[in-house]
Amino acid sequence: MKKAFIFPGQGAQAVGMGKDFYDNFDSAKKLFDEADEALGYSIKKMCFEGSEDDLKLTANTQPAILVVSVIVNEILKSEGVTADIAGGHSLGEYSALVSAGTLKFSDAVVLVHKRGQFMQEAVPVGEGSMAAIIGLDDETIIKICAEASAVGEVQAVNFNCPGQTVIAGKTAGVEAAVEKLKSAGAKKAVVLPVSAPFHSTLMAPAAKKLAAELDKVALLDAAFPVAANFTGELETSADDIKNNLVAQADNPVKWIACVEAMKNFGAEIFIECGPGKTLCGFNRRIDKKIKNLNVEDMDSLKKTLEALGV
Repeated sequence: MKKAFIFPGQGAQAVGMGKDFYDNFDSAKKLFDEADEALGYSIKKMCFEGSEDDLKLTANTQPAILVVSVIVNEILKSEGVTADIAGGHSLGEYSALVSAGTLKFSDAVVLVHKRGQFMQEAVPVGEGSMAAIIGLDDETIIKICAEASAVGEVQAVNFNCPGQTVIAGKTAGVEAAVEKLKSAGAKKAVVLPVSAPFHSTLMAPAAKKLAAELDKVALLDAAFPVAANFTGELETSADDIKNNLVAQADNPVKWIACVEAMKNFGAEIFIECGPGKTLCGFNRRIDKKIKNLNVEDMDSLKKTLEALGV
């Protein structure tokens, strides 16, 4: 059975993540040390004992989740479990590209740290926000966002699963859209605790800065296909991957399309590598027949290896 490794994005972080692996695997120690050296500060300390507020800062969250996700990928490989295909949600796409050999780990850690900084700098805190819309079709959400943009720019930015779409933009636009979407029949509209309107057109300055950073990094063709958030299609070409990473910063994440592309490739088992089970939850809503496993600590690693008969 073909296996897809999928990697979580921002929001999955928790203090203590990765400690289990650090205590049990030399490869985890090595990768944490390598990340600390590349960043010039201790992401390890932040993951294990840092305050939740520090870990929630976008420039810290992104490398922290990437490090833990790549560690899981390495541990699974050492147990003889390898990916046939990969995908990641937003930040998770960078973890997927490390797993496919496109991006060097130390380069990816620094890139996502800078990506977090660029995203935060693009819109001053308080001027932008995001909200999850539950129980309304995408067409209605897109239409209402266009109407609410008269008050402040807002758009649908994460197509996560049927019945859950995230919108982002100027705070006034998001607030207006939330009220209209509730009136249109949304079961819930939850403003998210994030510090910037990720993946909206307001992130254009971040995309521009990210392009300049990606120009300094060597990208290789992927060893196996990786689903691109920007296109929702499978990519292996280094040039296409680079263009997609730039576009991904200020364009919507097409997670439903990414999962469909991995399924069409033949993936039957999806293993979420990294903190949390958010993507497993999305996948169940996309297709109940998908077999979902996750690895975030020693307990879930044991269960996943048992489920795979390893």
